[in-house]
Amino acid sequence: MKIPGESNQENDRYVYLFKRQKVKYLLAFLIFFRIFLVTGQPDTRRLEYEILHDSAVPSSQKNQSSASPKFPYKSFIIPGAMMIYGFVALTSDPLQDLNEHVKNIIWTENPHSTTHIDNYLQFAPAVAVYGLNLAGIKGKNNYFDCTMIYIMSNIIMNSSVYIVKNLSHEQRPDGSDYLSFPSGHTAEAFLSAEFLYQEYKDVSVWYGVAGYTVAAGVGFLRMYNNKHWLSDVIAGAGFGMSSAKLTYWLYPKIKKLFSKDKPLHSLVLPLYNNGSFAVEFVHVF
Repeated sequence: MKIPGESNQENDRYVYLFKRQKVKYLLAFLIFFRIFLVTGQPDTRRLEYEILHDSAVPSSQKNQSSASPKFPYKSFIIPGAMMIYGFVALTSDPLQDLNEHVKNIIWTENPHSTTHIDNYLQFAPAVAVYGLNLAGIKGKNNYFDCTMIYIMSNIIMNSSVYIVKNLSHEQRPDGSDYLSFPSGHTAEAFLSAEFLYQEYKDVSVWYGVAGYTVAAGVGFLRMYNNKHWLSDVIAGAGFGMSSAKLTYWLYPKIKKLFSKDKPLHSLVLPLYNNGSFAVEFVHVF
């Protein structure tokens, strides 16, 4: 970011201040994400019910009902580290040099035509979940529940990625726009891979391995097409995995809130994708 009429030293100072300001906005977003998406509020109606009926419930049953699933912090270590790497790379000269080095190896020194297969491959692991169900290989959840989990995961992921893209204002390697960080295609691919893994990890771990292999291929293709830096891809993978993991923790709570101990057959949710808002309605007959 060169400012006309200023010395190189003053320009460096302006660039440094700009990067610091950008990181502040991104950190503010992460704090918001942590407070409002991860930290839930207690269900006061349920607490009141348990207090009023406490004496009528056996102690063994009370212990089982009072134990609610804790937030799985450990499962977020890897995707969290991937996101942090991406944010640090925005202002880290060594990591930006690494981005340039990877681009030189993949693109600059080996010019080639691009491919559009990554536009479709990003959804392959999620499609596999429905294909396996149709083939009679049942996963963790029924059709309705896994569909709602996939939709919710995409709402969280797409909203987060869109906000960060506009806050980071990172230019793509090909210079086409300033929406490079993080990679949305990679985020979608790793969300789908985590979705496949969660649904079929108790059937065979190899379903998850296959899904993550496809997701890694999508990440590579985004760099192969000169659309993203290495750090964009790494962070995108973190966003995708985190969104799916968070949804698998949140969904049972939301389902219980809406169903009120009755089977849930229909649900309406807001849907955000590529800058557009819509309403998603799902019903199982």
